[in-house]
Amino acid sequence: KYELKNSSFLFQYGPSIGTTEFRKSLASFLADGYRSEVNMSDLVQTSGATNGLHLILSTLVDLAGVIFVDEYTYMIALETIAQFNTMKIVPVFYLSFGRLVPLDEDGPNLATLQALIDQHRFEPTKGKLFWGVYYTMPTFHNPTGIVFSEAKCQQLIKLARATDILIACDDVYNLLHYADPDAPPPKRLFARDIADLGRVEGWRGNVISNGSFSKILSPGIRLGWMECPPRCVEAFRNSGVLMSGGAANNYTGGVVATLIQMGLARRQLDHYRTNYAARLDAMAETLQAHLPAGCSFRKPNGGYFVWIRFPSHIDCAEFNRYCLEKYRVSAIPGVRFSFAKEARHFLRLTFAFHEPDYLRRSVRTLCEAAREYLEIAGSRA
Repeated sequence: KYELKNSSFLFQYGPSIGTTEFRKSLASFLADGYRSEVNMSDLVQTSGATNGLHLILSTLVDLAGVIFVDEYTYMIALETIAQFNTMKIVPVFYLSFGRLVPLDEDGPNLATLQALIDQHRFEPTKGKLFWGVYYTMPTFHNPTGIVFSEAKCQQLIKLARATDILIACDDVYNLLHYADPDAPPPKRLFARDIADLGRVEGWRGNVISNGSFSKILSPGIRLGWMECPPRCVEAFRNSGVLMSGGAANNYTGGVVATLIQMGLARRQLDHYRTNYAARLDAMAETLQAHLPAGCSFRKPNGGYFVWIRFPSHIDCAEFNRYCLEKYRVSAIPGVRFSFAKEARHFLRLTFAFHEPDYLRRSVRTLCEAAREYLEIAGSRA
């Protein structure tokens, strides 16, 4: 009724959080992919996950707020967050025997995060919902590829509720899982937060699942969504940006709603998963066979990336330049993913963009370059 009254049609601005048709179709698509309930009323349309993060920070978080980030995290998110220069960025890591530890194998160190929250907590300005936000990727983390354990996820929710911070989850890879295509993907943190809705006194919701069609349909369409608790949905519904401009990318939302209804979006997702799994296998098998001693990696069960550890004395930015100049292959050095400019001895590879045979050739070349470079670095020492 609201949409009819306000002429919220495909070529108009559209309602601020997206049309009913788009959000209803999206809820069905996500429920099928997640194998769990998704409510249309929890969904807010965006023009991609970066736009979603920008809306979260500008709409929900105090202008003097604190943004906690994993010490290894998505590099473009760091650039987006840095534009909010009145906010404070706090990396989450701890020291063990003099070595910086950014993440445990199953997620962040909760004692460290708790201590940082206690250190920086303050009362937010009236009109803002949160004084602080923890930005992370619990499922197929970029760049490390890890999945946060159930225990860590439950502890994160308890911590967020107790301190009333928001956890903004970059959930762009959740549907790209390869270990068992017939099994459901890892349960998203938002679903864990609402699982006991009605049984926890004073439940308000402290998690947003920030998703995108960039990795599962096309990046160029600039379309995504946020799955939010009611208080956040209402804040976005009344956002000056969304009220003025209407639903983010309203026209494309209508097109994608039709793709979902016709079954084409699901078919494309299945196509991606099949091909990405084969590409990941090609990359992992080549690394297993040819990566030189002293280097290591862990094959992820989903996502886009493989995170390679080199010996601690190797600067992968320099190694990357060596690869590009001599062998015309390159990756992204780990320092790009670090707020503190650590992770110098890491390299992130992506397997999503090339066919398996191409990956086998190029990754083998990278491994040969690594073997040479390690010998050169050893002779310098």
